[in-house]
Amino acid sequence: MGRRLVVSVILERERAGASSMAEQVLRNIGPIVLLGPPGAGKGTQSKRITEHYHIPQVSTGDLLREHVKQGTALGQQVGELLANGELVSDHLVCDIVAWRLREPDAQRGFVLDGFPRTQKQAAWLDSFLKFEFLESGKWAAWLPIVVRIQVDYNKLLLRITGRRTCPTCGTIYNVYSKPPRVDEICDLEGAKLIIRDDDRDEVIRERLETYERQTKPVAEYYERLGGL
Repeated sequence: MGRRLVVSVILERERAGASSMAEQVLRNIGPIVLLGPPGAGKGTQSKRITEHYHIPQVSTGDLLREHVKQGTALGQQVGELLANGELVSDHLVCDIVAWRLREPDAQRGFVLDGFPRTQKQAAWLDSFLKFEFLESGKWAAWLPIVVRIQVDYNKLLLRITGRRTCPTCGTIYNVYSKPPRVDEICDLEGAKLIIRDDDRDEVIRERLETYERQTKPVAEYYERLGGL
């Protein structure tokens, strides 16, 4: 059974009122991987899943920033790399993800957002999950449920380049789909909205091209395993 179908079956069983099965599922959701380009809505879908199943969202971007902020040993390594304009290695990213997935709140399951980004990371994740959860007897099924979110390229550009953020409260708007009541002004704080550097057109096009290069092998990896 494909991993996306597993999600559908779980939801159908709950809707059908199979309480005993739903309770069992809620005790042990397992790993969920969301694949999708910037602006595809991974954050929105991840939030819905985490709220429904009461499992954490694990974002590699958030993890890296948190480790740097707290000055952990891993964070210091990341900070040095970023300060020198270098990329964070797969090995270091995997170490940080492993640290997070061993936390108590992730033992029933979790949603991975932004990981794996490469085929090497995907292979590492499968090995980690097998060792940590299957062989330890925590989970009966250890392969992740993989959901790939696909959005038309032009719609992605509108979603991201139209995004505006309040510098005071962090509320996010979109001038095309969710505009503020007053143009470029936050409804809540009255502050002038800003465009994040990551949301500028030239940056977005480069990010989307990078995503396509990196993530195609990841999607193919999961397709070979019957995951998409």
